[in-house]
Amino acid sequence: MAYNTIFTILTRKEGLQAHLDQVAALALSHDAHLDVLCLGVDRTQMGYYYAGANAMVLQEAITRATEESKALETETTELLKNAGLRYAVDTDVAQMGDIGRHVAWRARFSDLVVLPKPYGDGKGVEDEPIIESVLFEGRTPVLVLPDDPAESLASKKPLIAWNETPEALAAVRKALPMLQKAAAAHVVVIDPPMHGPDRSDPGGMLAAWLARHGVATEIDVISKTMPRISDLISRHATDIGADMIVMGAYGHSRFREAILGGATRHMLEGTKLPIFMAH
Repeated sequence: MAYNTIFTILTRKEGLQAHLDQVAALALSHDAHLDVLCLGVDRTQMGYYYAGANAMVLQEAITRATEESKALETETTELLKNAGLRYAVDTDVAQMGDIGRHVAWRARFSDLVVLPKPYGDGKGVEDEPIIESVLFEGRTPVLVLPDDPAESLASKKPLIAWNETPEALAAVRKALPMLQKAAAAHVVVIDPPMHGPDRSDPGGMLAAWLARHGVATEIDVISKTMPRISDLISRHATDIGADMIVMGAYGHSRFREAILGGATRHMLEGTKLPIFMAH
């Protein structure tokens, strides 16, 4: 497996150059083609029209979103033209309730999608549904970038959050091209189940499989000493000097995580490291 097509979605100019610099460097390191979608979002409509709605107001919102996408396209093309990589820039316009359809069909024809952190100051209401559309409808892994640009997206010491779930295994499988470039990966297991298949050797089968793919690993078994799993993962990442986190996304339903929270949402809210996720 290789990342031959890397895809990113842009919806605003804030932080544009820093984001494109990182994505372009990642594409170059994998000799990948970079696809960029400049998406204008009509945030006034949810994807359907109200009876009696003013047609001029509706058209104005679409026109404004179209102009934003075109302006993004112009600036993106200018920033990438001397980057020395293969790329294509496209535009589209979507209403909030219809973002998934526009994003997912493009995402599924890429190997990796790189997106900014969806929560925090200055974020758009479209950021969260974009990530969810890529993961659930596009079935494509996502590399989520923190607010502060990482020195490099070529990870040297990734942390793998391992809990034997299908989501965690999907993330590790799809992260292989990045893991194979790392010096070593830490497989972190939190309170392994007493009666699980790996109870005598937590993480051992995963480590053996990764070794056959040329990935050196260390296994860290830690206790749940904090209420939230995300806090444990973040603290351990700091303790070992990890530069990326690999984890499964949305082991619970999106509705449950939206209402009650969960490891995925908490990690995305507080991360200071790039997070590689798959569902």
